[in-house]
Amino acid sequence: MSYFYKISGALTGLLLACSAHAGKLAIVIDDFGYRPAQENQVLQMPKAISVAVLPDATHAREMATKAHQRGHEVLIHLPMAPLSKQPLEKNTLRPEMTSEEIERIIRDAVAKVPYAVGLNNHMGSAMTSSLPGMQKVMQVLNHYNFYFLDSMTIGNSQSTRAAAGTSVKVVKRRVFLDDTQNEADIRKQFLRAVHLAQRDGSAIAIGHPHPTTVKVLQQMLPSLPADITLVTPGQLLNEPQNAGRQVPPAVRPAPPRNPFKGVTTCPGKPEAVPASRALNAITESVADSAGVHYINTYFSGLRLELGND
Repeated sequence: MSYFYKISGALTGLLLACSAHAGKLAIVIDDFGYRPAQENQVLQMPKAISVAVLPDATHAREMATKAHQRGHEVLIHLPMAPLSKQPLEKNTLRPEMTSEEIERIIRDAVAKVPYAVGLNNHMGSAMTSSLPGMQKVMQVLNHYNFYFLDSMTIGNSQSTRAAAGTSVKVVKRRVFLDDTQNEADIRKQFLRAVHLAQRDGSAIAIGHPHPTTVKVLQQMLPSLPADITLVTPGQLLNEPQNAGRQVPPAVRPAPPRNPFKGVTTCPGKPEAVPASRALNAITESVADSAGVHYINTYFSGLRLELGND
């Protein structure tokens, strides 16, 4: 029985240690409020899938309320001015607006999207690349205890700099799931988001309630890798924002030279190890992990009780 307790304790500690380092993936579905049929399908997905609601959408209040009731995190998907010339939605934030105008638009958006805990930008490359403009936004958000999810529609977004001096926390999108509505492309982007979460510890992906996106998510979410945990953006506020940038090949340092050339064969005959000795070596090695030390410290009383039964 002593072997059983050693192995079970070691494996429990190992599982705890592995789960602590699982990759965290947040998925946000933007543009909520116009397509209830597809949006209701999204709300049937795991609660960690978050939704961003356009304040002036026809069904904004209805869908925000439904999402909250079903346990999903709700964001305000606020239109912001793009660099390209195109018709702007009602109440689009622009860099030249006064603080009072921005405050009014955000206040109205909060009233139209109940239960929101954060805000992200709809379009917005002109607005998010403007430091003065984003500083005005952050100063308003500071009064609402909202976080800001930067959709990263432009590389030189000023959201992080603009939030300095406020209590607003900024998280950033890493992957767009559906730049195209081709199923194969969406699958590829979904797998890329999973890979980034595994590699960097966390990643945020943004999609839209298109029929193809909904279909791909319905198919792929149930088969997420075991080392991936679905979370909301709000659960990533204290995570390091690792963009995972690679060192460019031109400046990547050369690998250190290894003077040891090695040999073609390993001399000598391996020693036969008794099964009991091998088992002891394995269990002692795993039992020395941080997870097992935790169990030994906090659950020793429980183990003694089990031993006395």
